[in-house]
Amino acid sequence: MIIPWQELEESTLYNVLDSFILREGTDYGERELTLAEKRERLLAQLKADKVVIVWSELHESIDIKDKKSFLGNL
Repeated sequence: MIIPWQELEESTLYNVLDSFILREGTDYGERELTLAEKRERLLAQLKADKVVIVWSELHESIDIKDKKSFLGNL
């Protein structure tokens, strides 16, 4: 189930973004980005409708997925 990011409180949204970023691990860019920079980039992808926040009832977990890939798997 897709969770509209606009309906989340700011602190909840930031916690979801931070959790996803910290799970993803290694940063392979030219320079290491701060957590805040990574959060802003991920938030920009949400606002651009490129990724979606997804709740899995089966696994009782939340994740962020590429929108096209996620919708293509439905």
